This record gives sequence, structure tokens and C-alpha cells, in this order.
Amino acid sequence: MVNRRTFLAVGVATLAKPPLGPEPTAEPRAKGKSAGLLLAEDDLKAANEDRLPLEWNKQQVKKLQEILTVEGYDGILLTDRWNVIYFTGLWHTTTERLFYAFVPTQGGQPVWFYPALDRDLVKTWWYGDGEMYFDWHHAEGAFPNEGKVQMGAKVDLFEWVLQGLRKRGFAGRKLAADIELTPSSQRKVVRVLGKEMGSADELCLRRRMRKTPEELALCRRAYNYFNQIHAFARDLLLERGTDLTDFDIGSAATKYGTDLVMADIKQDGAPHKAVGISVEVGCRTGKGTGYPHPNQFHHSKVRKGDALQIAGAIRIGGCGGELYRPFLIHPWTDQMQKLWSVSRDCCLMQKEESVPGVTCSTVAYKIHKYQVKNGVAPYIYHRPAHGEGSEGHQPPYLALGDYTMLEPGMCFSVEPGLFDPQHGFGVNFSDNFVIQPEGPARQMSRLPWSEGWGLLKL
Repeated sequence: MVNRRTFLAVGVATLAKPPLGPEPTAEPRAKGKSAGLLLAEDDLKAANEDRLPLEWNKQQVKKLQEILTVEGYDGILLTDRWNVIYFTGLWHTTTERLFYAFVPTQGGQPVWFYPALDRDLVKTWWYGDGEMYFDWHHAEGAFPNEGKVQMGAKVDLFEWVLQGLRKRGFAGRKLAADIELTPSSQRKVVRVLGKEMGSADELCLRRRMRKTPEELALCRRAYNYFNQIHAFARDLLLERGTDLTDFDIGSAATKYGTDLVMADIKQDGAPHKAVGISVEVGCRTGKGTGYPHPNQFHHSKVRKGDALQIAGAIRIGGCGGELYRPFLIHPWTDQMQKLWSVSRDCCLMQKEESVPGVTCSTVAYKIHKYQVKNGVAPYIYHRPAHGEGSEGHQPPYLALGDYTMLEPGMCFSVEPGLFDPQHGFGVNFSDNFVIQPEGPARQMSRLPWSEGWGLLKL
């Protein structure tokens, strides 16, 4: 048995190193005891690309332009980070700094409005036209990067964008934004451009809600790695569980997973490669599992009789999602096993009930009714699922008040969790279910829902 001190000093670095092979593969296979319990592969093949290609983004822009033309718009101002990324493919970080892209309905490329710190990203991507300000807050005429250091008048950057559109001939034209502008912003639009901007927020969101085959293939690639990460974490729990803290397990799994993923990612440190990648694996044990959104830091020793959860999210090129599995460590109580089983059964129910033409509210209703029927009403804390996108939580939601109709390509988390803080435990599964053209949803991971996976003796 490796003791905790030795594990922390040596074990993480050794165990977290991914197995080396002659060639990287988009469909890694886990090794060890837990790998033998993974579900069989289905017919969805994983992508080989590390990100969606620019040509894919250009196709989305073309479809957006076609829809806008039908609606009579001459262009759209993209202000939301996730819309900019989705339609232009330019991965960037947003803070308080304004970063917009304007897409005309006639023309093949966006017009960029961006801060100086992003100038290399913008000009080495899909660039043909744009305007740059120095930083937030921008002083008129001040560009220290060009040797112009002065304390000029503070620039209203939203008006600056509108003036940029005016210079390009869009005054008096019918334009839209990807948000509903505030009355004060609309007054500026009218003052500079002559008429208000419409709102196309729902149009953009609906495009992102329905995943294309290319997105799903990249998502499957991410989950193929995530399967292996979970198998590694479960093996670590089985082999060294009570020697470790939940923090040890989560840290080791994150290290292992990051090395595993990055061994296959083409990168040289330059922009536009290795984008939209995140590997986040956490673990919590005991009382910390009893709260849906705990606010305490998790650093507790794993103990027999605990409920334990291994959870996280993984994305490659922004495609992927959540994968959680709750464990019960023997000896567990009847109450613990009941909540684990009911929660698991609701996950399987979500898969079967999630079919095209059914509303989100209907699926949520059936799951909640099943929970209540089985006597676990006091332990229900939240809706069964949220939509899944690059930003994480994305509409629509499997919630009693969401009447959105399920459509093929929509992706959802899977978490009809149950929580019993009074007795110091909770259980919450999650995965990624994709709505199919016919029949039940597709499970993106290969992790099982079985007692054999989740009920453990250490």
C-alpha cells in the first residue's frame, strides 16, 4: 500500500502521466479495473480535429445572413462572447473590455471592434475590416502602443462602434443586435444611426442550441477522454481511497486528464490552436456531497460509509460537457442507497423521455412525479437538467416552466440529483444526452449507471 505522503510526493506525477503510444488517437481506451465496466462504443465517431475549422464558422455566418435577409435586416452586431466565437471562430477572453463583431447580410466577413491587447488575435484570424481602441477606459487619441500618450476625453465605446457602422454606410439601415438593447443604448443608436436596432438574441441562441454533426463529433472526442479520466479516478479511489483526501483524487484526475488530452493536441504556443480546452475534475466526500452548490472548500479524508462524488466538465474546441458519478462507500445506509437508486433511475428516465416533439416541461414533470411517488420529495433541490453549450449552462432547461420543444441536436446535462444534508450526503449524476431525430436521447459518455460502478467496498 502506498501511503498518503508518498502518493502526494510521487504518485500524482507518475499516475497522472498518460500512457504513451506510437500515435495519438481521438478514441483513447482506458486501462485498469474500471475500464472493463465502460459501455460499448456506439456509431458516433469522434472527430480528429482539435477545433471546428474556420470554414465551419463561415457556414454558420452564411446561414445567419440568410435568416437575417429573410427578416429584412442589413446586418447584426454580435456583442455576446459566445455568439462571436460561434459565428466567427475567434476564441478570445472577455472582461469589462468591449469586443464586438458586426456581420453584414451582404458580404463575406465581419467587421471587428476590439481592444489593443487583442490586436494580434484579431488580425491573424478572419480579418478584413475593423477598428481598434486602446483599452477600457479609452481616452480620445491615446494609443501608447503608437507612442501617443495623452489624457484625452473619455470615449463612449458603444457610440464609437455606432460611428464605425455609420462610416461604413449603415446609417438608416435595419440592423439587429444579439441582445435586447436598453432604452439608453437605443437612444444612442437613434442619435447616431437614425433608427433603433432590433433584437435577434433568440435567433442566435437557437442556432447554438442545436448542435451540428461536427460539434457532436468533437464532443464525442472530449467524452472519450473523459471516460478514461473517470476510470482512472475510480481506480485510484479503489486502490488508495482511505489514504487520500477528496482533494487528492480530484487533483490527480485533473493532472492525469490534462496530460492525456494535451498529448493529442497540436500546439506550438501560437494563437488559434489548443482553443476552447478545459479539463476540470473535482471530488467531494462526506457532508460536502449533501449540498447542490456547496460554498465550502473540499479537503476531507475519504472514509468508509461516505457518499463521494467525482464530477467535472471537459471541452475541446468548446465542445463537450459535464460528467458526474456519485459513489457510496460501504457500509452505506438504506436511505443512502434509496436516494442513489432513485436518482439513477431518473437519469435513465430522462434518456427515454427526451424525444423530439416533447416539451422540456413534460420531461421535467415526469421525473419530478417519479421522485415524489418514491417518497424523496424533501430531497429535491433543483430541475432535472440544463441545456449544454460551450458556455456551460445553456437554454433550454428541463424545468417545469420551460415549454421549449425538444429538437434533434439539443444537448442536456443529466442531473436529477437528490440531497440529504441532515444525514450528510447527496447523490448527483450528470452526463450529456443528445436529442436524436427518432427515439430516446444518445448518451455521450461511456460510463455505466450500474451499482457495480457506483457502490464500492474499499
